[in-house]
Amino acid sequence: MAGGHTNALVAKIAAYQFNTMTNWLPLALLTALCLAGYNFFIKLAAAHLPPAVGAVVLQLVAAGLGAAWLLRLRLLGQPLSISGKGLGLAGLSVGLAEILTFVVFKRGVPASVGTPVIVGGSVLLAALLGLVVLREGLSLAQAGGLGLIVAGIGLLARG
Repeated sequence: MAGGHTNALVAKIAAYQFNTMTNWLPLALLTALCLAGYNFFIKLAAAHLPPAVGAVVLQLVAAGLGAAWLLRLRLLGQPLSISGKGLGLAGLSVGLAEILTFVVFKRGVPASVGTPVIVGGSVLLAALLGLVVLREGLSLAQAGGLGLIVAGIGLLARG
């Protein structure tokens, strides 16, 4: 029965128009939910295995899921254009992030502190890279949001 629910969820996700800006927020919130599970389950596993083993297992599971998604798209006749721009560095970054997340949680940092610092820090740094490297714009309200992230990270880190 769970497989039917999973297939229905995958079908609903696939129904989104990924190339339009009008439907990005629900997808971003679903992504946040997935990242919350990612960080929570790393915290649960960190005390029971070496960080590199955890990172490899995560990558194998992610690769299997990605391969299944690509196969589904292929069977649906979707064109699969491939570009390597940034992909290798993204893979290197996520691999290191996974290992380091395991290390952080293996050191006993509570999920309620480590996760917001890691995720908030990544949001802040990605926004700064977007501003500096990609020359993206930022409204005053968005800059205020980044300031709140900095304040939040500072408060969490202080304990």
